[in-house]
Amino acid sequence: MSIVINGAGLTIGQVVAVARNHEKVELHPDALQRIKTCRAMLERKIEAHEIMYGVNTGIGEFSEVVLNDEQVKDFQKYLIYNHAAGIGDAMPEEWVRGAMLGRINVHAHGNSGVRPEITLTLVEMLNRGVTPWVCTKGSVGACGDLAPMSQIALLMMGEGKAWYNGTLYSGSEAMQQAGIPVPGLQARDGLATINGSNVLTAMSAIFLHDANNWLKQAEIAAAMSLEALKANMKPYHPLIHEVRGFSGAIRSAAAILKMVSGGDLAEGRIKCKVQDAYSMRSTPQVIGAAHDALAYARSQVEIELNGVGDNPIFFPDREMQLSGANFQGSPVSLPMDMAGAAITMVSVLSERRLNRLNNPALSVGLPAFLTKGAGMFSGLMLSQYTADMQIVEQRILSMPASVQSIPAAADQEDFVSMGMNTAQKNFQILDNAYGILGIEMMAAAQALDFRDYTFGAGVTKAHEVVRRHVDFLDIDRPLYNDHNAMKALIQSTEVLSEVEALIGSLG
Repeated sequence: MSIVINGAGLTIGQVVAVARNHEKVELHPDALQRIKTCRAMLERKIEAHEIMYGVNTGIGEFSEVVLNDEQVKDFQKYLIYNHAAGIGDAMPEEWVRGAMLGRINVHAHGNSGVRPEITLTLVEMLNRGVTPWVCTKGSVGACGDLAPMSQIALLMMGEGKAWYNGTLYSGSEAMQQAGIPVPGLQARDGLATINGSNVLTAMSAIFLHDANNWLKQAEIAAAMSLEALKANMKPYHPLIHEVRGFSGAIRSAAAILKMVSGGDLAEGRIKCKVQDAYSMRSTPQVIGAAHDALAYARSQVEIELNGVGDNPIFFPDREMQLSGANFQGSPVSLPMDMAGAAITMVSVLSERRLNRLNNPALSVGLPAFLTKGAGMFSGLMLSQYTADMQIVEQRILSMPASVQSIPAAADQEDFVSMGMNTAQKNFQILDNAYGILGIEMMAAAQALDFRDYTFGAGVTKAHEVVRRHVDFLDIDRPLYNDHNAMKALIQSTEVLSEVEALIGSLG
């Protein structure tokens, strides 16, 4: 069943469904009518020679230059040529598809002045699998993601490059292969296609979906480590978290308790300390803070997904057009900087539990570095090195991009969001996070194999899944295969799926 696009109610889950899983979309008839109504108003204003930014004027520093009738026809083409100025390798397909979906939803409001043929062409490209080739770098996240969106807009003229059925074609060939007519660009069409923060917003939506799954797996790994370290589970009692009131901490404590439920530790049959180290007893507060940060970021991203990010903006019911700055990416960039830092923070916590599993002075009777042959063998000593290196990289990447503005366009565009930098570094942070968490989970599984008591059902299932991919480390072997297998396992969410199928949702 298709996802109906009407300008409202588009969720992060739907972005992932379309961008990653190729769910079909359709434009709601009311949205199509709004687009037509707005376009009719724009054409009346063009006929009347009313001065409108980006329609019959230049843009940026050239916004005071008024174009004649002949120039108006060609301006959109040269606008796209000029702005298709990115650099680097191709973006992942899902980022581009997500941006196209977001742009369709902007148009669906009927405030962009675009011809309906442009919006409907974007719909057909999504549904038939034509994905423009777009450079990864080039956007400063204000005036929209102009460079990458312009490479999408090139397809409206049958130019650029695009994938179709796994093959990279010229833009005209891709459209022809898919049976999609090339609509061309008329007045306003080009700017209406590119003037919003749709790429960084789509990337942020996909990141938030994946980061939520990662946080749930961080709770699974934490529960495994807590069982292996004979943790005192009283700090996970719901009353502790309810009395403070943070919803993320309440959620996180409940998830970890669900993981250990039914085991000897949770039932009080294992002797434990009166008070554990912070990395063991404050996990709900730390992961919970990350949940709350991601929840705020999610709310901002979904506002942007369903808002009118464009310039100028047309109001057909008032016969009015207003020029402003609704393309500015800061409302997304700022919370997404926080979201990336939250993943780094939880990764640091994961590494601290890994340290306790490895360190015989802290591991409550586990063998040093989780090996039976200490001295001859080094066990998981070097696994910690690998985790530490990735955390340092995460910390470097956690410097906010939203404060890094560099003025452009002769200081006409003198504050920009750098939101694409935020979005890109967040995926690098998350890539490292998969590896760090995979190493903790591998170490926790190794530690559990040294214990002879009953674990919670969730922990037992997680251990079982890990053992399908990585064997117990009896004698030393090269660990890079194990590390990569665990990273891939976390990224696949196989552990999460199987645990939740057994014990229910973790949040």
